[in-house]
Amino acid sequence: MWKGNPIIDQLNVDYPIFQAGMAGGVTTPRLVSAVTNAGGLGNLGAGYLTAEEMVHRIKEIKKLTSRTFGVNVFVPEHPQATEQEIVEADKWLLPFRSELKIKENVTLEHDVSLYEKQIEGLVAERVPVISFTFGVPSREVIKDLHKEGAVVVGTATTVEEAIINEEQGVDVVVAQGSEAGGHRGTFTGVYEQALIGTMSLVPQVVDHVKIPVIAAGGIMDGRGVRAALALGAQGAQLGTAFVTCQESGAKPQHKKAILNSTETNTVITSVFSGKPARGIRNSFINQMEKGGGRNLLAYPLQNILTKEIRKQATIQNRPEYMSLWSGQSPRLSTNRPAASIVEAIVTDIEKNAGKV
Repeated sequence: MWKGNPIIDQLNVDYPIFQAGMAGGVTTPRLVSAVTNAGGLGNLGAGYLTAEEMVHRIKEIKKLTSRTFGVNVFVPEHPQATEQEIVEADKWLLPFRSELKIKENVTLEHDVSLYEKQIEGLVAERVPVISFTFGVPSREVIKDLHKEGAVVVGTATTVEEAIINEEQGVDVVVAQGSEAGGHRGTFTGVYEQALIGTMSLVPQVVDHVKIPVIAAGGIMDGRGVRAALALGAQGAQLGTAFVTCQESGAKPQHKKAILNSTETNTVITSVFSGKPARGIRNSFINQMEKGGGRNLLAYPLQNILTKEIRKQATIQNRPEYMSLWSGQSPRLSTNRPAASIVEAIVTDIEKNAGKV
């Protein structure tokens, strides 16, 4: 069943099952290693980690597994905002700060050299698989990673973006359908024109690039992985399916929200971070969309503005103000060990091999 799959040979894994590199603390070393040890590819989401924090987690993963794992980083964006734009954007957040009793002023300072430091850390640690979101790394960066033997994985939400990834020298591309939870990986054009469903996106990407394609978006179990393979993908990436698993670092409120949601509860919004992302609709989204959504700063500035609100909402058990990222298949979520998710997928695929 699995023989001849280029991903298996390229990554030295047992099964072409990727655990998405979700940032924000979900992808704990325990989760990454559990998926990896079960034969899939666990991925650390390093988007919001300092280089030092990232390296520390990589070392923890290495203690828990000797198998292939990956790390996901964000291609950087450095937008500018005027003082007036910052004041206008923050004005809409004042009611939330007041309700949560947040008094400190927000500064928009962030480490503009984070990406370069992360790349240095990845090279030093010789991470075997490195994936990128929000853009494509330069040819120079890809060349340096290849020198260290790393497999480079890109993200695309359109055929055009997949072709750009291939032209830059990326080894594998994840085709992210509109059903996916969390941030959209769109980096060309407006995101509204890149909301292509997984069923439509994957076969079109497969037909236009020669590198292996990994399907992502709404895939939660063996049925979804089988569908991805039938569409021509060489593997599948699951995110939301692992958010609620036992090794996940997602906050309890986040897990509960997903486990109690339906396919009609998610929405794509930019109000939390300034970048479109799919999550469960709540009061923060509703209130911001009434007016504040017109005064958002670009990512990552808006994300910095709302960081303390999201943090305090978690501490004070106010999920209505948290970013509850989720894909469109929350009814299929379970609270079981990560390894059992992988094992169930493998059993389903091997049991149904050759069936339509």
